[in-house]
Amino acid sequence: MSERFVRPTAMDEGFNRVVGFLTRIGLPLAGSRVLAVRGRSSGEWRTTPVNPLRVGGERYLVAPRGNAQWVRNLRVSGEGELRAGRRVEAFAAVEVSDADKPPILRAYLKAWAWEVGRFFEGVDAGSSDEKLAEIAPGFPVFRIGRARP
Repeated sequence: MSERFVRPTAMDEGFNRVVGFLTRIGLPLAGSRVLAVRGRSSGEWRTTPVNPLRVGGERYLVAPRGNAQWVRNLRVSGEGELRAGRRVEAFAAVEVSDADKPPILRAYLKAWAWEVGRFFEGVDAGSSDEKLAEIAPGFPVFRIGRARP
């Protein structure tokens, strides 16, 4: 498991605040959602904007900045919520193995490179499977599905 983490710049934080606000009031940008996950120590809800992705009938969350706090919290809790306006969708999450990430990372880059491409350090949707497999450990991916009863 890679410890890669790209700290957000002031501009990133401002962009996230705007996207988060718009999503919270029910105007998600290009399908964005606000991810809510309980803190692994505090148990308090922690939120951040994310870009859910559908690949082959499954839904995923990709962490373009690497081992962010939401990733650490989701690993511990295994569940969270995706929020947009008044709509709240509870989900269960399973981390995807590095070997299974390349097609998901490729689809993520096709959909979201305009926003997150700079975090992928020269790798893009047209990169080889080998190159995507090489960077996979630095980009946590979670398959999300129905919440546990």
